[in-house]
Amino acid sequence: MKSRREFIRDAGILAASLLVAPKLVNALGGPKKNIGIQLYTLRDIIGKDVQGTIQKIAQAGFKEVETYGYDVKSGFWKYSALDFKKLLDDNGLVSPSGHCAFEDFIEKGNIEVIKPFVEVANVLGSKYVVLPWLSEKNRKNADDYKRVAEKLNLAGEYCKKQGLTVAYHNHGFEFTKFQDKTGLDILLQETDKKLVHFELDLYWTEFAGYNPTDLFEQYPHRFKMWHVKDMDKKNKNWNTEIGNGKIDFKAIFAKAKLSGVKHIYLEQETNYQPDHIASINKSIHFIKDSLLKK
Repeated sequence: MKSRREFIRDAGILAASLLVAPKLVNALGGPKKNIGIQLYTLRDIIGKDVQGTIQKIAQAGFKEVETYGYDVKSGFWKYSALDFKKLLDDNGLVSPSGHCAFEDFIEKGNIEVIKPFVEVANVLGSKYVVLPWLSEKNRKNADDYKRVAEKLNLAGEYCKKQGLTVAYHNHGFEFTKFQDKTGLDILLQETDKKLVHFELDLYWTEFAGYNPTDLFEQYPHRFKMWHVKDMDKKNKNWNTEIGNGKIDFKAIFAKAKLSGVKHIYLEQETNYQPDHIASINKSIHFIKDSLLKK
């Protein structure tokens, strides 16, 4: 049995540790190892072995996945949403967000288009339904972007009632200027920040010649998610493993609080060295050891 002195000593140590505990939380406002991956990164291999690929993602140290490509008939690579959720659970993974093909709602305003994605998100326990792409016909001028923003607000209202939030993921084309504003400026300014969040693809932002930290300054707390994707030093059209390329991620991560980011997802689309799984292992180690380490 502990003496009174030992009890007081141990209680003091515990109290001190609780005071220090916030230091274990990184700039993202979450646990250090709370790193995700956009499954599109592994699109070439996941369909061939869904279970094995998910296991390798978990073994690499990822804790979150962002889905893509859900189909009402075939689900996720022939896994129903419920079965896919179980697969994630079995591997200690969660899915806070998913890329969802609801551009038809942007064009026609039919809310039925969004419903299947909302249902899947709620099965998976996700927080965000993300519009990942705009076809060229829907982004030709400033008025197009204003219409997109209007529809995103409507989608946001609908999703909020379902316990979810709509988000928009950028590529490079949103940085086309229309007089003094880019398409992304219009989307950010014309959407309700309470209804529509943004997922900033760091690679595409840099590709278009913009600094992500400048966007954080201009639109603080709007970018709740990031795609962390590096740019090859020799060919800007190629990706590379995080830390091997030309993007200054340390400067970007230093402004994470200003961004408002809650979830970071590794993404790589090209130039895997030496292969997909080795690439994601290299990248997550760099993120953990060099970007999230205080």
